[in-house]
Amino acid sequence: MSRKILSALLLLFCITAKAQLVSDSLLIEGRQRSFLYNKPKTVKPGASLVFIMHGSGGDPQSIVRHATKLEAMSEAENLIIVYPAGYKRYWNECRKASTALTNVENLNEEAFFEGMIAYFKSKFHINEAHVFASGFSGGGHMAYKLGLTMPGKIKAISAIVANLPTQENMDCTPMNVPIPVMITNGTADQTNPYNGGEVNTPGVTLGTVRATEQSFQYWAKLDGYEGNPVKTMLPDADKNNNVTVEKYTYQQKGKPEVTLLKVINGKHEFPTDFDVFEESWAFFKRQITAKK
Repeated sequence: MSRKILSALLLLFCITAKAQLVSDSLLIEGRQRSFLYNKPKTVKPGASLVFIMHGSGGDPQSIVRHATKLEAMSEAENLIIVYPAGYKRYWNECRKASTALTNVENLNEEAFFEGMIAYFKSKFHINEAHVFASGFSGGGHMAYKLGLTMPGKIKAISAIVANLPTQENMDCTPMNVPIPVMITNGTADQTNPYNGGEVNTPGVTLGTVRATEQSFQYWAKLDGYEGNPVKTMLPDADKNNNVTVEKYTYQQKGKPEVTLLKVINGKHEFPTDFDVFEESWAFFKRQITAKK
């Protein structure tokens, strides 16, 4: 057993000792929709709720292991982490060309997420104003959809290795409400092309996406920004992998923050130079504490 795998197992053991992973489901328009969530020993009223969505063809269990650091922080940060399951492993997000059954049958994802928010409000008295959504790949597209169609229910989103669909591939009707958005994309991504184009995923057609810069600027303009964002560099945690991370930020008092993490030489995978869900939570927290 490698040292990395052993460390991950030890961390997962520590997390499960502090929190209990619970499975439940809701009946949404005749279909049973399931989800997992962590249950910290102590949940104070007013806890934040964070949705983490798996990618196309995935499942909640496949993404839990990538959120171990966030899980370890959950009790201290007073947050509940929820891992929803896509219908038959896919989401009905905004890509019109998707041949996934959930898109073909046009499942009501908004009803599913509204149902989960109500569930956690009833069960744990969460703060409904502090509900956040993050997702990887197809889950990132689901996060985009929530930002576009449910901005009154979702405080901020974080999309990982996902670009917005092109206009001809968009079948969501945006509410055009400003919302904080963080995007994390790799320049060497062959699945979600950094510069836009056809999404390459075996077994399903998903159509075309915009370039990362276009996706970034879509939200920046919606949130009222002009000009160039502020550029900084994230610490280079691994100097041997030829990967660096540039951070571009629009942040102004009275406006939602919009941030792009440009992973130079990053592929269609979770970054290793930083923990993307830990970074997402730091971004979400800034939206809670930001002065209007």
